Amino acid sequence: MRGSLLWVYEGQTQYWGYVLTARSGMFTKEQTREAIALMAAIYDNFKGTEWRPTVDTTNDPVISSRAPKNWLSMQRSEDYYNVGLLIWLDADTLIREKTGNKKSLDDFAGKFFGIKDGSWVPETYEFKDVVDTLNSVYAYDWDTFLKDRLYKPMTGAPLDGLERGGYKLVYTATPTDWIKAREKVQKNTDLTYSLGFTLNTAGDITATLWDGPAFKAGLGQGMSVVAVNGVAYEADVIKSAVTDAAKADGNPVELLIKKGKKYRTVTIDYKGGLRYPRLERIAGKPAYLDDILTEKK
Repeated sequence: MRGSLLWVYEGQTQYWGYVLTARSGMFTKEQTREAIALMAAIYDNFKGTEWRPTVDTTNDPVISSRAPKNWLSMQRSEDYYNVGLLIWLDADTLIREKTGNKKSLDDFAGKFFGIKDGSWVPETYEFKDVVDTLNSVYAYDWDTFLKDRLYKPMTGAPLDGLERGGYKLVYTATPTDWIKAREKVQKNTDLTYSLGFTLNTAGDITATLWDGPAFKAGLGQGMSVVAVNGVAYEADVIKSAVTDAAKADGNPVELLIKKGKKYRTVTIDYKGGLRYPRLERIAGKPAYLDDILTEKK
């Protein structure tokens, strides 16, 4: 037994977890699209994808024993879960497109998982079994399809499934309800796609995006933001500063940083304003993603 095919097991767990939650009405379609948008944005901005293929992250439970890691955007972690979801979305939309929406990943799941009904004996599988089952649903070069997305480094995330599904990843100044709820639950302020870091309610930097504005300014975990443009740190204060800096006459964001017993002032010359990921409908393309999330009757 090996873990190199966890992108099948756990990737499908993630995929069907979100799909079936939407189909059952536990999440709305919009909530699910917002969740997928955030996942897509996270991995689309990871620099680690450029050197480390997704299949290698199946070794992470052994390598790091699930201990906390710094610089996740460069090191990567157990990305086979959510990147696996994006790859299976890619496969699902491709099957739907090629068959006129007559077949889908539902057919793959029935064939792959629906064997020996009633048996409690574990059934192992190999890469070839996955490819063969996909080909039994729709004949295609699935070997290359999967290896290109899993076994090779890539720039960004595999987003073909989103676009083929009728949506594209965009960024707007307003967070989605999903992101708002996530910030509330995690008690943080997520500025990953603007300043390039995340902070908790105390102003401690909890994550920094590799090669982002904060990273280039020398900021990282173990540091705290004490003040923003001379005003004590609060989530709304730093968000307003980012918004103001984007104006034609706006000033750069100035942060008072504390590390241990030392303080220093850091200026981040970022003019892009607040940026939060969401999905935007592509006009004229079939909304296969919506079909996937629709209750089956």
